[in-house]
Amino acid sequence: MIFKVYYQPNNFQSPERENTHTLYLDAQDLPAARLAVESNTDYNVEHIEQLSEKALAYEQQGPDFKLTEF
Repeated sequence: MIFKVYYQPNNFQSPERENTHTLYLDAQDLPAARLAVESNTDYNVEHIEQLSEKALAYEQQGPDFKLTEF
């Protein structure tokens, strides 16, 4: 399953919408996706959503789509 992870670049500042970034991750389930991000980065994870087939197809059309591997 592909997940879209919304995060802040670091844990030291309070979250600001303007600083929210995204990454795409292939994981077995939502807890595994969260664990992968939290154990491999210093990101402050805001939200993780599982992408449906239609949502994934839409996201893949964007220039910033790239699956993150840890």
